[in-house]
Amino acid sequence: MSNLNILSGGAAQGLVGNLTPAFKALTGFDIAGEFGAVGVMADRLRKGAPADIVILTAALLAKLAQERLVVATSIADIGLVETALAVRAGDPQAIAKDAVSLREVLLASDAIFVPDTKASTAGIHVANILQQLGIADEVATRLRIFPSGATAMRELAASKARRPIGCTQSTEIISTKGVTLSGPLPAGCELATMYTAGIPIAAVYPQQAQHLIELLIGAGQREQRTRAGFIGGPN
Repeated sequence: MSNLNILSGGAAQGLVGNLTPAFKALTGFDIAGEFGAVGVMADRLRKGAPADIVILTAALLAKLAQERLVVATSIADIGLVETALAVRAGDPQAIAKDAVSLREVLLASDAIFVPDTKASTAGIHVANILQQLGIADEVATRLRIFPSGATAMRELAASKARRPIGCTQSTEIISTKGVTLSGPLPAGCELATMYTAGIPIAAVYPQQAQHLIELLIGAGQREQRTRAGFIGGPN
């Protein structure tokens, strides 16, 4: 059985997983590869990691196309993903209607689970928000930083802290058992990131990659995209 190699931001892992059976029925291919911080995945491609399809932020894919690593004409938007708050299943919701209440929610937490604050979309944003709110130093020892949002959410689900909270992309929260989406970050602190798919110049199976892109953006999958946490995207 052949594999389609993927390098993807963690934001798309749930959606790709949901579409894998349909893709296999269509092409006979399984999907293998890596999901993680978008910056790490982009660097993996730059260093020659095998990939037939990449799913990253629109800005990163545009840069990879400029670097002649991705076929520019293959790039297609999947949808926007919001950065959001998460709590353990069964814990009270963390309500943040504005920057003031977000500050209070974060200060009330004794453990804050986030993805890579140097290479992931959500992690970089969280680090910036903590600075913006003036609490970066105060909560530094409470940060629990993991390579990806999915890993951070699994660790949140298993946390024994008194009042833990998580912050990553909504798609990673939705696809993780044991945590609950508590809502997007409030106005002034929000982040909605467009995720796109593209085919690397060196792809071994570009035709099959195009089939997966068509599944990801197809009108028939709009409901699946919405359930997975993507906003907008193709009709």
